[in-house]
Order: sequence, then structure tokens, then C-alpha cells
Amino acid sequence: MTTQHRFRPHPLTALIAALAAGSALAQEAAAPAPAEDNTQALGAVTVRSRNRIEKLQDVPLSISVIQGAELDRLGSVGIDDVTKRAANVSWNLGNQRTSSISIRGIGKIGQTEAQDPSVGIIVDGVSYAYNALTSSFDFVDIDTVEVTRGPQGTLLGKNASVGNIIFTTKRPSFTPTADFTLGFRQRDGLFATAAVGGPIVDGLIAWRGTFSANKGAGDIKNAYNRDISYTNTDRISGRVQFLITPSPDFKARFAFDLQPRAGETTNGRSFPVINPPTTYSNGAPITTVTNEQRLGRRWFKDNTGYSLADYQNLLTTDSVRGLVTGSSGATADLNWQLGSHTLTSITAFKSYHFNSVNDDATPFDVYRNAGGFWNDYRQATQELRLTSAPGGFVDYQAGLYFIKVDNTADYRRWWGNDAGAWFATNAQYGRLDADGAGRDLLRNSLANVKASYNSPTGVQDIRNKSAAIFAQANWHLSEALTLTTGARLTREDRRNTGTSRITSDGSAPELNPVSVNGVALGGFATNATGDLAAGNTAEQIALANATAAKYFNVPTYAALSAAQRRQVADAKAIRQANIGVLFPTTEAEPFKKTQPAWVLSPSYKFNRDLTGYASLQHGEKAGIAQFVNGVSSPVEPEKTDSFELGFKSALFNKTLILNADVFQTRIKNYQQSVRVLDVYTTTQTNDGTRYYTSATGNAPKVEVKGLEIDGVYGGIRDLTVRFSAAYNDAKYKSFPNAAQRIEDAYPGSAPYTDISGRPLAGAAKYTGNIGVDYRQPVWGDKEINYTGNVAFSSSYYSDVSLSAYSIVPKSTTVDAGIGFGTRNKSFNVSLIVKNLFNDDTVRSINSTSYTPAIPRSVGIQFMARL
Repeated sequence: MTTQHRFRPHPLTALIAALAAGSALAQEAAAPAPAEDNTQALGAVTVRSRNRIEKLQDVPLSISVIQGAELDRLGSVGIDDVTKRAANVSWNLGNQRTSSISIRGIGKIGQTEAQDPSVGIIVDGVSYAYNALTSSFDFVDIDTVEVTRGPQGTLLGKNASVGNIIFTTKRPSFTPTADFTLGFRQRDGLFATAAVGGPIVDGLIAWRGTFSANKGAGDIKNAYNRDISYTNTDRISGRVQFLITPSPDFKARFAFDLQPRAGETTNGRSFPVINPPTTYSNGAPITTVTNEQRLGRRWFKDNTGYSLADYQNLLTTDSVRGLVTGSSGATADLNWQLGSHTLTSITAFKSYHFNSVNDDATPFDVYRNAGGFWNDYRQATQELRLTSAPGGFVDYQAGLYFIKVDNTADYRRWWGNDAGAWFATNAQYGRLDADGAGRDLLRNSLANVKASYNSPTGVQDIRNKSAAIFAQANWHLSEALTLTTGARLTREDRRNTGTSRITSDGSAPELNPVSVNGVALGGFATNATGDLAAGNTAEQIALANATAAKYFNVPTYAALSAAQRRQVADAKAIRQANIGVLFPTTEAEPFKKTQPAWVLSPSYKFNRDLTGYASLQHGEKAGIAQFVNGVSSPVEPEKTDSFELGFKSALFNKTLILNADVFQTRIKNYQQSVRVLDVYTTTQTNDGTRYYTSATGNAPKVEVKGLEIDGVYGGIRDLTVRFSAAYNDAKYKSFPNAAQRIEDAYPGSAPYTDISGRPLAGAAKYTGNIGVDYRQPVWGDKEINYTGNVAFSSSYYSDVSLSAYSIVPKSTTVDAGIGFGTRNKSFNVSLIVKNLFNDDTVRSINSTSYTPAIPRSVGIQFMARL
């Protein structure tokens, strides 16, 4: 089955053309050359992934390293830019709350407030336990970014089931420094950074302050209000660090960061598919009310000038607002040198705020908030770590880690005056639009009703605590052979309190149900045709009479005709169908368990330029305390076992670094959206049918295996080529409880299906990127620099049901730049083009809508160092 839309994958010839033009990414490594090349010798790249500075080639892990200077040259500051530069890492674009990162295809689909991310994010030694902390933040003044693959947790911080992305910012020093960047780009884009630092008290106190501003309009305008665009950028952030060194044996770093609240219109950047499917796979017609049918109703058609063509080609929303985010944090990083050991204490606090007010993507007053979200997240962490000096028969690290998370999530909805006419079935609309009283009922059925909120999870108050002990040791069994062993025990305590309620009865409280799930709403009881049900109290009878008088000007409800009573019933039914599930304040079943992680990794140095290693790792992600329609529905912990066999080499007189590995990862109880028994609906309906719904749960078994290559070549003077590629075979080994594909969800179909053996949602089979940085000397100390990045991904499913309508085609994206400046980096001006060949592959797609690609953007960037 195929879906028609306006995008097509960019041909592979773009990749070849980009390489021929020298458009790719730079790496802070280069071939042996005269000192004025100002580059780093290959093989000398260092990493901090194991809490000490080591040569990349000596670490028996699959690691990618991205230098901060490499990101700076193309104005790359977002997490999406990072994932384009490392093997087998991808970014799932959602909004600032729902975006997620995957390594080896794992973790890209599915993220909730109560769920741990699969990929850990660590910034300056502080673990982030919430993906949203990275998706709405610009990473500037970066020293290095390191990607470590496989379960983590035996060395530092929070455990992660499939890998870590570790950001290290530039630190304060006693050498004065001042770096500035100013960039302008299409669509009113402005990007500016300043990083200034040096001694306050020479030899005792140093500081570094970093400021960034990133603003600009999006590529799609809102026709209702053309000052609103999708997706605009509005980010200002600051970070200040202090380094205190009162003695040779002690140093302390204190850091404070702030990103004030600002709004970006991320939600709603999607268009309807031009020709959506009209039949299911068995030939049965799809009978769901379509937007075309809604727009054909008199309520919306008369005197609006708005058509289906407008809906398909424009974003025209009346209530849209930017998604407001903001964050702040503080860190105290203390290090004591105790003889041959170092004691480290890292104390940190981080907060995050998110507020969305969404629209229905029309200019009508359907929603004033189409499923908004208010989220306040806070985490406090403490880590104590003891590290021995490297060398000898054994060197080791051991520590304690604690994190406390408080996360309040309030899902909100607010209906407008047009909501009843929009959500009515065709039959309901026909009866209510027949006369003036019916139209009043149609309007009042939902007008001004507010709820928090009828999603499966409701309002949540999430409280998580984790405490861990960990240790890792390197056993140097001979000069060539080293055995790395590590273990961790984490005690998890996860709790969740939830509710779902009506916060405003709107314009017509008389249309409320009597109650929903034991939550009293104060209405009167009728049957499907509007006849008063038995058992109404005198107060309810009085309310029914008042309803008759309000809409039909008759004294009693009994005086209504059958048609009028049916109109009342229709209005009440529209309201009940939309307010959905309500439930009182309830405590979910907590998750309490002690979870292990461990690593066993021998490595053998065949010679100074070739090291082989094997690694067996085990990690676990905590279970989830959650609700499904007001009923506690716990999710089992996710357990990952990963085996890796690889080598690291320096070839051709260290002008080529080539690292590769093969891996196999097996996951038990993979956490993602699945079909689960809907206890609420089954109980409320009570007709002998078991009802199911989609919610976060467990796919019993997932297996991922493949090959990864990571390298850099510097054999030509002034030229550096970095490359990485991955083959990733990711499958559900056992998944009997998946949702039906939309094309198979015809009336009478089973509530779930078995997709065992099918590809893992969100996992591309082939990915790769190539980077080229060429610095051409001219005019003494001047240079012309050519740089860029080419990222390729094969197709993948963007929908967990693996619908044929959800296939995102293969894509190739090229960023490139050409600049002129001094070799000592005191000044540089560059022309930068993002998405050079204007690749228009959709970002996500389903049977009815798609998210378009971000088109080409051209800018100019100035960089200076004083």
C-alpha cells in the first residue's frame, strides 16, 4: 500500500556531489603536518567516558568522539546536529517534551513522563533523567561530545540501558580568553554566543561565562496570523562557572545555568496527506467522519471562505501559542587528591518547565487548547566517587549515586463554541442543525468545557528515587592483556499519583452526565433517545425542567416532543464522548526493585597500533508506575544484554584511524506502546466484551545486531575526513500484543496483532555520515576553510504498528560551509548552508498527516577570539 504526499527522498548522487565539492564535517584531528596547521595528531584523540583522560584507541568500548570546534564551524548547537555526526545514533523529532534519542535503533519510539530514557545524557558529569532537558537547549561552548554504546552504569551517574551521550563544556582556566560568534540566517535568524573567562584571583579563582541567543522564524507561516511561524526559534541561555584551587590537592568547580522561559511553535507543524485511504485492507470503507465532511457542514461552510484545499496547504490556526520551555541548574563539582586516589563529589540540581497550548489546525473555535500540557520537572543528584591512579596490576573506580525526581504533569483540554459541530457524528449533526434550539444545544454541548484531562494517564504527580553503588576495575594481566570488570546495584522506588477531572462545566452544566466512573458531575439521567431515566432525584428533575425552558421555552421536560428530547440526548452524548475518562485521585502500584548492571570486557593490544576487545554488558531500565484510564497499569523493567567484538587501529603511519565492531543486543520486556486490556472501558460497558487500548507496556523480546565503523583520515596535508557507518538489523523477536495497522483496523478485526519477526519501529537498517574539513593556506597566516556534514539514513517505520502508511523514506542531508580567516582562529567569516540540496524527506508520516522536512537555510557566521 502506498501513500501520496509531496515529498521524495533525496538521491544518493547528492552524497557524491557533496564529497566532490569537499562538503562534509571536520574533525579535530589531522595528518602529521607543520606546526602552523594547528591540528591534532591522529591517534591522540582523548576521551573522558571512564572519568579519566584516556586515548580513544585504548578504551575497549564502542565510542564516537565529536569535537566542539567541529560543531562550531557549522553553527551546530542542537542535539539533532550531534546525532548526525556519530555512528548509529538518531534523533526522533517530536516537540520539546516528546523528542527522544536512540542508539542502535533502540529508544527512538516511546517516551512518557514516568519512563526513563533509554539513552543517558550526561552534561559535565550530571546525568539527566528526562529527555526534555536536551531537546529545547542549545549546546554551546562545547569541548567534546562522546557517544558510548551498550548498557552503562558501572562507572558513574545514572544507569542507561543502551548507551550515553556525554557533553563536556569548556572549563574555567587561569588563561584569559574571549570567544565570540555572531550569525545571521534566512527567515530572520540570529545566533550569537560569547564565552569569556580567566583569573579572578590568579592561581586561586578563575571563571568562565557563556551566553547564547538563538532566534528566528520558521519556514511555514500561520495564515490566520502571519507573525506566527512553524517552527520558530526563541532561546536565550547563560552559564557561569567558577574554578577554585586553594591547594594542589583540592579543586572545586561551581556552575550555574539558566534558560529563561520562551515559546516556540513546534506542535502543529504538519499537513494532511493529500489522498488519505478510503478503505481498509479488506476493502471495507473507512467510515470515520472526515475533515472534508466536517468542512462541508453548514456550520463551517457558510460565509467562511475556508475550504479543504486551505486545510491541506496552509496552517491556519486561531488559538496556537508557542510551547513555553525554560530550565535552570546548579552544580558543585569537588575533587580531593588523597595520595594515589581522587575523591570526587558532584552535587547538582536541575529544573525544567514545559507548557503547551495546542490548536486544532483550523481557524474555527473548536479547541482553545487542543490537548495542552503543563509540566514542572525537578531533579536533585548526588554522586561520590573514588578513583585510583591508573597503572599497576589493577586500577579502579567505585562510587555511590542518588537521584530524586519530582515531575508534575497536567494534561489540559479546553473546548470552544464550534467544538460540538465539529465532533458530532453525521446523524447527531443532522438532528441538531435542524433548528435554532438544536444549534444552541450543538454549541453548548462543549463550549467552554475544560478538563484535566481525558488521556489514558490523566494528571500525574511522579516521584522517583534511585540509589546505587557501583565499581569498575581494569586488571592488567600483562602488558598487552587487560580485563575490565564492573558491577552496579540500583534500588528503584517509583511512585505516581493521578487523577482526571472536569475543571469547568462550560456554558451548559445541565448537559453533564450524572457521573463518570464514580465522579459526580451533577447532570440528570436520560436514555439514548432523551427520555428521563428512572431514579432521577427531585433536584435532577428540576434541572431537566430548567433545560427544557432554556432551549425550548416550555415549562417542563415532559412537555418536550420526541425530536426535542432526542436533541437533548445528542448534545449530552457529544459532551460525554469528548470528556472521556474521569477518575478520582488514585495511587498507582509503585515500582520497587533492586536492579543489577555489569560489564566484562577483555582487551588485547596486538601492537601499539592495533587493539582488539570483546565486551559483554548487562543493564536494566526501571519499570513504570502508571495509569491507563484511571486504573493502575504497571510496566515491567526492561532488561538488556549486549555482546560486542571490535578492534581499534591506527594505520598508514597513524594517518588513518579505523575502529569497527560487531554487536548483538537482546532486550527483554522492551518498553514502548503496546495494546493492553482497558479495564475501565471493559468494566463500564459490562457487555461481556474485553476492550483494549494503546498504552506504554512491554514488547516481550527485541533483538538488534549489526556492524559499526568509525574512522578519520588525515593523510593529506590540511585535509581531514571523518566517516562512520552502521548496519543495524533490529527486530521484534516476540511481540504478540501490537496494535493493528490502521489499514487492518476494520470493524470486527482483532484488538491486537502479532508482529514478531518484523522490524523495530524507528530503526533504520543503514545509517552513515561523512565529514570533510579542508583548510587551504593563503596569504601567510590566512586560510580558506571548507567544511560540511553529510548524513544518510535508510527508510524506517515511524509508527509502532508498522503501518505501510508510516514509512519514512531514505534520506541524505548535507550541511556545508566555506570560510575565510586566520590560522590561529582569531577571526573567521563563513557562509553556512544547512540542508544544501534541500532534501525534502518527511520527518514522520501516517495515514492522514505528515511532518515536512525543514528546508534549506543559508546564513553567514562571524567568529572571533581575543
